[in-house]
Amino acid sequence: MENNTAIKKKTTRQWTVEELRRENERRHAILRVPYNPETGRGCHGKRQALRIVSGAVWFLPLAMLDEFPVPRLQTMPLVELERARIRYDFEYWCWRCATLSDKMTGALQPVRLNAAQRRVLGVLERQRLAGKPIRVILLKARQWGGSTLVQLYMTWIQLVLHPHWNSLVCAHTLGTAAIIHDMLNRVLRDYPEEMAPDGERPRLAPIKNCSSARRLTGVDSLVVTGTAHNNEVVRGYDVKMAHLSEVAFWPDTPRHSPIDVMRSVNGTVPLAPLSLVVLESTANGMGNYFHDEWLRARSGKSDKEAVFVPWYEIEIYRLPVDDIGALWAVMDEYERALWEDYGCTLESINWYHHKRLELSSAPALFMAEFPTTDIEAFSCNTRHVFAPEHLDELRQNAREPEAVGEIRSKRRAGRVTHTEFFAMTGGQLRVWEHPPRDNPVRDRYVVAVDVGGRSERSDWSVVTVFDRLGECGKPEVVAQWRGHCDHDILARRAVDIATYYHRALLVIESNTLESERTEGDGGQYILKEIGESYPNMYYRQRFERDESSKRPGFQTNVATKQMVVYNLIAWVRDGRYIERDNEAVNELSWFELKPNGTSYGAMRGRHDDLVMTRAIGLWVIAQFNNAHAMQALEPGEFLN
Repeated sequence: MENNTAIKKKTTRQWTVEELRRENERRHAILRVPYNPETGRGCHGKRQALRIVSGAVWFLPLAMLDEFPVPRLQTMPLVELERARIRYDFEYWCWRCATLSDKMTGALQPVRLNAAQRRVLGVLERQRLAGKPIRVILLKARQWGGSTLVQLYMTWIQLVLHPHWNSLVCAHTLGTAAIIHDMLNRVLRDYPEEMAPDGERPRLAPIKNCSSARRLTGVDSLVVTGTAHNNEVVRGYDVKMAHLSEVAFWPDTPRHSPIDVMRSVNGTVPLAPLSLVVLESTANGMGNYFHDEWLRARSGKSDKEAVFVPWYEIEIYRLPVDDIGALWAVMDEYERALWEDYGCTLESINWYHHKRLELSSAPALFMAEFPTTDIEAFSCNTRHVFAPEHLDELRQNAREPEAVGEIRSKRRAGRVTHTEFFAMTGGQLRVWEHPPRDNPVRDRYVVAVDVGGRSERSDWSVVTVFDRLGECGKPEVVAQWRGHCDHDILARRAVDIATYYHRALLVIESNTLESERTEGDGGQYILKEIGESYPNMYYRQRFERDESSKRPGFQTNVATKQMVVYNLIAWVRDGRYIERDNEAVNELSWFELKPNGTSYGAMRGRHDDLVMTRAIGLWVIAQFNNAHAMQALEPGEFLN
């Protein structure tokens, strides 16, 4: 994945006007790659020049030459040659068979793919030619024809490569789906009959008693149109290709969920060659389904390949420069970074400079529409607590754990006498670093516990272990348990984990336990029992002189939550701790300031249990560092 970091706002050198002019011309020369879809010059894939019967020189895909001997191609009648070529050459099919209105002039003309479309086509074709199911998630700037490319590609497959191959167009609104549908109608209306599968111009024919599907004549394929407001949009249609548009704007409510729509789509589209699923969208903040899928794809954990199209790749986003010196003088640090770090031309930066003035009061919204990086694209929700570029830097240290398992312990008179880690498939403790066997340090480790519910639909219970002597001297997440269980079992697990990590300082978020009043499972009793049996538990006012006021656990209220969140914001911003868990960074991305302006929490339908262990644990570490120096433990003071 390229362009997946925040732009660096720095300038490394001074430029004279003449140097700017020469460098700008060099960049334009790179962009002026010869491209002619009629002859095939500059088109996708490896090609060979061949003089055809008309005398013209065509650059034909090598796959076509593998199927047809050169002498036959050189003597083949032109129309027969064209019909053969469109099976191997999508760009030629676009030029020969598809007519659409130019975005700038409105004039009808053969489709000639722009640079951004050709780059995305390269991804689609690489997967197709490898015989793989085609799976892509496309994050895009506006108005370069991403939706058009995907729809044309599906139509080419249906009309040329595979008849009886049904497709779906699903968007966030019926209007958007209708626009895509209308574009296909426009192409079919002028489709050349000599290129048609059966010699007759194809069309979308209505189906009796069915408003959501049309039959593509000549190939007996269905084109289904729907919206994300219908979770069952593809049921009963045997769809093989799905174009899912503006996914970031799909509704996510108790009645309409992107996950439910995708479950329906994935249950229908087969894992087969020429099957296709493309999710495409401009960004709409973090924490939604599209953002989650983008992160999964970018980290290599998805079936989809992540493709990002920044604004500066789009040819229409350029403005002539009359005075290079005058433009350079008004360019701010960000715009100079576009020149220095991203190789943008002065014409692109001139367009960006003037376009940005239109939304100067809402720069985050502008970045979402015209992003330079994928990090910028997701930055438009002003209620997000953590900046995308800071989360991206935090994510650089995330990795898979070294071991997964559970801690087993032995007890005598209620106290832990021995702990041991057992690796096991399905274990809920993820370990990035085990505690060292030698040279233990008192209170090196801090264990923060967020108490959740017992059922699978409840909030998670989380136990996070921090090493205060982590990598580069920064606190580091070294282990994490996450699951659902009864609270007394959670308490035992927390004590076992804390004991394993050299009798770590154990910090339990006490709100849930202190609110439990039921006999036999009283949270107050659990806290008291831990305090009596575990020698290193955190007490409120631990660092105050008034010993009588100490109470076990960390209590979260409006004041203390703001306190620990503010501390966490600073630590994330300044890169002051090492995060190992990708899912924790995901939770940070959807942690937000609520509309009342005073409370914090996860977006609706999300969890923030991992976030709260970070917030509480790192706040305690900050206070502890201010109050105590770490000391070596005496032999026998830790149990392993």
